Amino acid sequence: MQNRKKAWVIAVTMGYGHQRAAYPLKDIAHEGIITANDYPGIPKKDQRVWKQSRSFYEFISRLKHIPLIGEGIFDFYDKHFQSIDPFYPRRDLSEASFQIKQMYRLMRNGWGKHLIDYLNHENIPMVTTFFVPAFFAEFHNFKNEIYVVATDTDISRTWAPLESKKSRIKYFAPTRRALKRLQEYGIREENIFLTGFPLPKENVGGKKMNVLKSALGKRICKLDPKYIYQKKYEKTILDNLPAGCVPKHLERPLTITFAVGGAGAQREIGETIVKSLHKHIAQGQVKINLVAGVRNEIYKFFEKVLRDNNLLKDKSKAEIIYSVSFHNYIDQFNKALLETDILWTKPSELSFYCGLGIPIIMAPPIGAQEHFNHSWLETINAGKDQLDPKYTHQWLFDWLDSGWLAEAAMEGFLDAEKFGTYNVESIISGRIKKAAELPQLV
Repeated sequence: MQNRKKAWVIAVTMGYGHQRAAYPLKDIAHEGIITANDYPGIPKKDQRVWKQSRSFYEFISRLKHIPLIGEGIFDFYDKHFQSIDPFYPRRDLSEASFQIKQMYRLMRNGWGKHLIDYLNHENIPMVTTFFVPAFFAEFHNFKNEIYVVATDTDISRTWAPLESKKSRIKYFAPTRRALKRLQEYGIREENIFLTGFPLPKENVGGKKMNVLKSALGKRICKLDPKYIYQKKYEKTILDNLPAGCVPKHLERPLTITFAVGGAGAQREIGETIVKSLHKHIAQGQVKINLVAGVRNEIYKFFEKVLRDNNLLKDKSKAEIIYSVSFHNYIDQFNKALLETDILWTKPSELSFYCGLGIPIIMAPPIGAQEHFNHSWLETINAGKDQLDPKYTHQWLFDWLDSGWLAEAAMEGFLDAEKFGTYNVESIISGRIKKAAELPQLV
């Protein structure tokens, strides 16, 4: 891309969602992607505040699956700290929450000032995939534009600053619902751009989507073995994919990628899937990718799962996606998605990856925002709730034989935004100046 303007790109290590949203913006990142809660030279007192927040979040996420007490504790946390009010009736929700007021109290004591003072040595914009660094920037007098990428289909009041109606922070909304929600929270209309979620360029392949369309064509071949979808919706396929893009036969196995969140919750579902599909995996009919991310304990867990099922040594049948480096992990993950036929995950930020033409099998949501992501996936017909993982070997193949998963792949491609990364870059560079210049999104 010519005339690409540089910006500070800021993420945090609070789960994978905020890092995953920042990674596609690496081409415009001045000095690479900066991690606000763990950058070189961060004051110990700042790091301590971040660490306490992250540790508590991950602890609560893992608690949910502890029998008897876990569900209750998580629900209390979710209701009081992550809750999203009902969307209707439309009303003014700009009153700041207790949580936001606490953040600003910490900022008055200097939290985040060191980071903003450093960023101010270059007079370039800042784009962050988490709201707190944006609050830092406005409070501590960052001298250029401040942009925030919202990372869910609907968002809580914590995404908007203390005095939202007076704020100069600008937002990139992934969905129309998120845009309207920001307006309810007091953000002025001119400060919201409807961009879509930033998806990896290497999986899109530019404005012509050559990479995406090639991968989708092969995926439809694997997801519609009895040609049910292809016969019924032949015109839809021909109108949206190049001629001959869907092969009649593909040698590689049906490939399922199972991804857990940053806190490692739901890893046991991956174990159950492997056990249920063991015969199909061993015979080379199915390949399973188990995504451990950057967590060594999750890697060790999945390693034992594959070892116990005699699948550890053959990467053509089963593979663990893992690295100690987030950038290396995400490179592996994005590469694996090119040959992934089904993405099985909770409805996190990965819900937006249905835009790549990948059907989502949804594990149970964790947290208010994931319930909204779940509803969004169902609304656009790109995701479906998992059935009992113990019987995956039965219901999954019924779904394949019906052509439903091929339909979900195409629905996600048609209805979810693919160009979020390009839209964000265009706004920061000044090529897009108004929200009206962007497409209308679901």
